[in-house]
Parts: sequence; structure tokens; C-alpha cells
Amino acid sequence: MNSVAPPESHDGAVGGAAEMVRAYRDWQGSNKFFLGGRFVFGPDVRSVALTIFLIVGPSAVFCVFVARKLMDDFSGDWGIAVMAVYVVSTLYVLVLLLLTSGRDPGIIPRNSQPPEPESCENSLEFGNGARPRLARSKDVVINGITVKVKYCDTCMLYRPPRCSHCSICDNCVEHFDHHCPWVGQCIGLRNYRFFFMFVFSSALLCLYVHGFCWVYIKMIMNSEDISIWRAMTKTPASIVLIIYTFLALWFVGGLSVFHLYLISTNQSTYENFRYQYSRRANPYNKGIIRNFMEVFCTIIPSSKNNFRAKVPKKNATQSNSASARFSTKHMGNVKVEQQHQEKEIWDEPTIDSHTVLTIGSSRITLANDDHNTNWQ
Repeated sequence: MNSVAPPESHDGAVGGAAEMVRAYRDWQGSNKFFLGGRFVFGPDVRSVALTIFLIVGPSAVFCVFVARKLMDDFSGDWGIAVMAVYVVSTLYVLVLLLLTSGRDPGIIPRNSQPPEPESCENSLEFGNGARPRLARSKDVVINGITVKVKYCDTCMLYRPPRCSHCSICDNCVEHFDHHCPWVGQCIGLRNYRFFFMFVFSSALLCLYVHGFCWVYIKMIMNSEDISIWRAMTKTPASIVLIIYTFLALWFVGGLSVFHLYLISTNQSTYENFRYQYSRRANPYNKGIIRNFMEVFCTIIPSSKNNFRAKVPKKNATQSNSASARFSTKHMGNVKVEQQHQEKEIWDEPTIDSHTVLTIGSSRITLANDDHNTNWQ
């Protein structure tokens, strides 16, 4: 899928020529960019530093006070192997953290203008002034099950199925799972795989440290022929790591189990808490094997945004005016009727039975005789 830059603005600079800037410098969401737009984080990117500290800090303590001692106590190269495996595993977890937090999670580019009404027969209503009101949601048929897609006032588009608008990042994200404060990023279509691998690998790392701390205590007991309590007093670093990894394992281990359940049933965290598919049919469930293959064995789609592309600089006031005009839908029909310059008026819909989106294998088609809208 080709990357697209954010919608261009037609507001010209002095002399009629628009000022060209990198797309990430004129980004309308709340994201933070680094290295010239090559890395995109959420607005709470500082929490990533805390997460790195929670990984690197205990790792340094383990290497200095436990693994280094085990290198002397184990015969042959086993002690070196314990240290090497741990260092490589820690670097692997840090790389997964960067892949999760520093990439586009599946942001859908905003429209520069609201979509045109499809027809005057299906999704439109008419007020006293005979001006159309576009439906706020549409019905979608997925595997024989009807679900709704909603209109996003901020992004001025109908969200594809499983898409939601993150209030923290201020973006519509494909296959939205949740916004994770520990990685400072939304979890969606393009980084969910790395997020799960990061959490699961962190759980294994906790088990690794926890286990070898007990091994070191046992070796002290055997070498000095003392009780376990006296052996523990000789290695306070091991006690601290045992307590730390035990508490951390409840978090990352429990999260790993929860997401294994979500993957096996093809749900997102957002869907699990909001729609509760245990009480209704899940239109996305393909069976356990195919659900796992969908997460781990499919090609991650390319980003729909080219953050380094040069685009005309937007006028912040005018670029938000279109969305602001349509956010007054609850102020009453009398006030809305006085705004004669508006082309459409948004209101709560009366969904017509003929307004149905039919989904193919890789796109969504608005079923209408006069106009089709496809999401690739």
C-alpha cells in the first residue's frame, strides 16, 4: 500500500507560493517525532525512559552481583553462557520496546474536508430547510454479522471496522487495541505483534533472573554448608531481584496470558471490554490456528503516512475550521438552520436498512447504486 502524506492545504504563503515543510512538522495529532520523522512516539514518550530504566537497572544488578559470581562457580563455559544469554535477551527486549513505541501503529490520515453525502435517499435526513444531514454511523456486514462503523469528527472520515480514535494521540488507529502508557504509544495494526513479543519476552526474562537468583543462593548454601536464611543474607542483591521479578511477573505474566486469550479469540483489548464477545458473536474469529497466524505470520502493512514528505504548511486555524463547524450538531436545529454557508449539517442518524457496507477480502465497499467508497 502506498504511503500518503497528510492532506494538503491550499492556503498560500505570501506571493502565492505555499511554504513547504516536512509532514511531521505540521502533524495535527499529538505524536512526538525524532530523527527527522523516522521515529514516531505518543505524547507520553517520556514513559519509555522509565520502562527502559525498569529493564536496564535490574539487569545491571543481576550481571554484577549474580551472573558474574555464577561465571566463577559454574564449571566450563556454563557461567559465561548464563551471562551471554541474559545480555542478548535484554537487548532483544529493548529492541522490541523500540519497535513497539517508535513506529506508526496504524494511523489513518485525516481528510482535509468532510466526505460528500452519498445520496439523498439512504443515509441522509432533511430538516425544515431541506438540507441534508449525514448519518453518524453505517452498518457493515462482516462474515454475516452486522457491525457499525462510526464517523470521526476529528479526522473527518468513516472509521474502518476495528478502528478507533485514540484520545491521547488524537489519531484514528487501525485495529486499535489500547494506548499503553508503558511504551508511550498506541497499540494497533502495525505494532501489536511487537507489543506482545515485548511483554512475553519480558515475562521470560523475569523468570530467568528469578530462577538464577535462587540457583546462586543454593550454591552459597552448598559451598558454605549454611541454612537458606544465612545464605540469603550473604547476597542481598539476589533477594531484591527475587522480590522485584516476582512482582513484575504478576504484571507482564498476567498481561501475556490475557493477550494470548485475545489472540486465540481474535479480539482486541478495546473490543473485549466494550463489546464483550462472550455474550455475542465475534465476526472476526477465524479459529485458534488462523487467529494466531493472522497476528504472527502475516505481512505487516506499510504505513499510510509519509512523515518525511514535504507538504504545504497548513493554516492551523483554517485547517480545523471544517471539523469545528460540524461539532455543533447538538446545539439545535434552529441555530443550525441559520448557518446558510454550510454545505451539510451533521446530526444523529436514522439508519436506513439499505445503508449497508459490504466487506470483501481486503476492502470495504459502501453499497450504493450512485456512489462507492472503498477502504483498501
